Parts: sequence; structure tokens; C-alpha cells
Amino acid sequence: MTLKVAIQMDPIENIDISGDTSFRIALEAQARGHELFYYTPDKLAYVEGVITARGWPLEVRREVGNHFTLGQEQTIKLADWDVVWVRQDPPFDMGYITNTHLLDMIHPDTLVVNDPFWIRNYPEKLLVLEFPDLTPPTTIARDIDILRTFKEKHGDIIVKPLYGNGGAGVFKLSADDKNLSSLHELFTGINNEPLIAQQYLPDVVAGDKRVILVDGVAVGAINRVPAKGEVRSNMHVGGRPEPVEMTGRDLEICARIGPLLREKGQIFVGIDIIGNYLTEINLTSPTGIQELERFNGVNTAALIWEAIEGRLS
Repeated sequence: MTLKVAIQMDPIENIDISGDTSFRIALEAQARGHELFYYTPDKLAYVEGVITARGWPLEVRREVGNHFTLGQEQTIKLADWDVVWVRQDPPFDMGYITNTHLLDMIHPDTLVVNDPFWIRNYPEKLLVLEFPDLTPPTTIARDIDILRTFKEKHGDIIVKPLYGNGGAGVFKLSADDKNLSSLHELFTGINNEPLIAQQYLPDVVAGDKRVILVDGVAVGAINRVPAKGEVRSNMHVGGRPEPVEMTGRDLEICARIGPLLREKGQIFVGIDIIGNYLTEINLTSPTGIQELERFNGVNTAALIWEAIEGRLS
């Protein structure tokens, strides 16, 4: 099977090919004989009833500093393509949401990965709310009194933007920390969104596990260990990836959420587990497949493409 594949992603010239998941997905697609087209999110458009993208035919190679070649710039009708990948990073703002609405207009005749309707309706920090028995105590609120009450009840807490990514804006407040009001003023002065607060999990010092699911099935995990003096384990902010085995609790969590992910067309998902708790379900632009492949040989990109090809065959 030869597919025409369009990839909506952030500028390709800026990526680190040793760790970038979008690059690995493109490399595997090319190895399987699929045709690649690349465009940035700002080049997606609705033009008189047609969803278009302005970008370039793409070739990729694993050569540092010379990892891609672009063909002649052109505008394509995305409905003429077999697969469109949504690989732009959050923030999950109105621009992101608008793009999911536009891609809804071609899906499922053109397979959009992941399903844009559910990307929009299942943001990473909200989908976990459907599984309260799997998650640490959590509150989502803009009301400072609710946040204060939550902190008084649970002591050490994590406070972060509801639609942030990559560890940006994540704060740990200890039981005697007096900065909650100041942080609330800072965040509410920036936007009209609520904040998310969770009970701090001391197990994070041993790592924040990223588990990869393909079509609802867990295929492996990596551990992301915070840098010294940090509470954030995201690799964007210095977290160190390490090999790790999945526990019985990890498999229990995946068995609970996997059928829902498959039902909603979420082919490639990364979930975050700290200790025994599920903290996030990442649908928008999950990462970690290159580290997983290096640690235990799991070619997640091939499994993803097998799932896609299976749906289209």
C-alpha cells in the first residue's frame, strides 16, 4: 500500500532528529514507500468550500544538519490525500482548536491522525477527569477560594495552566507556601482559563513514566527523571529519559483507557503515570517513540503505520 501523507507540524528545520517523534514517523512512512508533504499549521486554510494546505513535498534522512529536503512549494487539497497527521505542539489555544474544526471537514474520508474531533474535545488534562479513581486528587477552578481549600486539604500541590505543555508554568507549592494568591493573579491576568491543581506525588522524584499506546494498546514505556532541583520531568526542561518496565498498575490503567482511545480514533497516544496514578492523556502531539526504540527496540513508528494501513486497507 502506497499512501499520500500530509504532515501538519511546527517548522521542520528546528527539530532535534535524535528525539523528535514527528521526524521518526515521517522517516518510517518514507521507508514504507509513502509520499510525504509537509506544511506548518498557519498554512492550513478553508477556501470556498475546500480545505487546503500550502507547503512542500518532503524527503527526510537521518543526517544531523541535513535532515530534510523540500520540493517546490505548492497548495494541495487535503481531501485528495490519504492521511493527514496533526503533529503541531500545543499550546492548545483557539488557533489549535480552529485547525481541528477545519480538519473535521475532510475526516474520515481522509484519515486525520489523531481524530480531530476528539483532539478538540479530549485535551490532555481533561480526558483524565473521566477516570477519577486512576488519578491523584485534582481540582480545576478559577475561583481562588476553591484552590485555597484544595491546598489546605492536600498540603503539597502542583499548580499549572490547564492548556500548557512541555512543563511550562508548572509550580509546586508546599503546605506552608504563601504564593498561591500571587500565582493565581499571574495566571488569571494572562487569560480567562481556569487552573488545574493536583496533589503533589512524591514518587515523581523517581520519574514520570510515559507509556505509549497504539490504537489503544500499550506498546512500551520510558521513564523521565527530573533534573536535580526540579519537580518537572518533561524532556523539554531537562528531564532525563531512562528505560523502564511496565508494572501491573500501568497495565491496569492502559486496559481501562485503551478501549475508549481506540473507539475515538486516537491511534497514537502517550499517557503520563507517576507512581500509581495517571496524570495526563496526551492526544495532541505525544512524544517519546525514539527513546523507546533506543531502550528496548520497539519500533513504535512501524506499529503506528501498521495501524493506519490496517484502517485504510
